[in-house]
Amino acid sequence: MTEIEKKLNDHSVRPTAMRILIYKYLAEQKIALALLDIETAFTKADRTTLYRTLKTFEEKGIVHQIEDGTGITKYALCEPGCNCEIEQDLHLHFRCNNCNETVCLTEHKIPHINLPDGYVAEDVNLVVTGICEKCSN
Repeated sequence: MTEIEKKLNDHSVRPTAMRILIYKYLAEQKIALALLDIETAFTKADRTTLYRTLKTFEEKGIVHQIEDGTGITKYALCEPGCNCEIEQDLHLHFRCNNCNETVCLTEHKIPHINLPDGYVAEDVNLVVTGICEKCSN
């Protein structure tokens, strides 16, 4: 069993050939990707299969969604031990205004926000925009 198959099994996801390929592709890119980016990489794959794979990965805590202000949902692999819980797993995202890449800054956690009584957080998303390290050199 490969490392990817083990990770999928650990999240109760059956490791089909397509799921393994998509996981591997997400891991290799190191940036958040839109469905269209994945479609471009897997031209022979059905769009519905790709979408369902991403949704399964999201439901099982393998990837998380990022709304980076572009109006296009992007997906990135969760870091090991992440449960996508508002109380402990939230981190910054950075979108470059030059190359339009979005990356997870997992080492920079979003501090806990105390909401007024009666408010219940369901999602928190913090995106910093600017020029990335690659483009600023």
